[in-house]
Amino acid sequence: MYAKECPQDQIPTSNTLGSATPRKPVLSVSARKIKDNAADWHNLILKWENLSDAGFATANNIANLKISLWSEDKTESQSSSPASEENAGRTLPEHSKELETLCEALQTTFEALAKIQMKMEKLSSTTKGICELENYHYGDERQRPPLFHTWPTAHFYEVSRKLSDMYRKELLLKRTVTEELAHAADRDLALSYLSMWLHQPYVEADSRLLLESMLLETGHRAL
Repeated sequence: MYAKECPQDQIPTSNTLGSATPRKPVLSVSARKIKDNAADWHNLILKWENLSDAGFATANNIANLKISLWSEDKTESQSSSPASEENAGRTLPEHSKELETLCEALQTTFEALAKIQMKMEKLSSTTKGICELENYHYGDERQRPPLFHTWPTAHFYEVSRKLSDMYRKELLLKRTVTEELAHAADRDLALSYLSMWLHQPYVEADSRLLLESMLLETGHRAL
């Protein structure tokens, strides 16, 4: 995951670059937009990982509270005291104010992740538009100069689309965890939801390579 591997300082975007160094050639409009998109990808993924870590901490607290409440209920149910039977169920998770507060916090984190994923979709859409503009300009010509080093413009869209699909699927999984964790019927299911959130199975192993390759191609990483 990127939170522990990417540098903590964000890559500057078009809004933070300031004036360009005069000795460097001015990029075309399309190249500048793709370079900015690459920086945005880095920064969005970094924000995603930070939010995901915070969400895991909240989800872990929910799971621990659930397990604690189950233990209390089990202890009370094993008692033969009429008073214990009468009090059984009063500490069920759905009646816990603390659990409600934690669930609200997890929902807030999920909503923030959803906003990030929406921005990822927009980056992919913008890159697709640049590809379509290039297709219109060059038609069927095969010799299209690369905007940077070696990547054809279409490859930026392929990478962007692949990353966006990963995080779209991951967001759907996190929505399930957000909605179902507090209602898990047993300890094993609660821990399974917790593991799903932590390991992000839909963010594939090559996602880091795809991002770093895009940063390298656009000049955000030194050759």
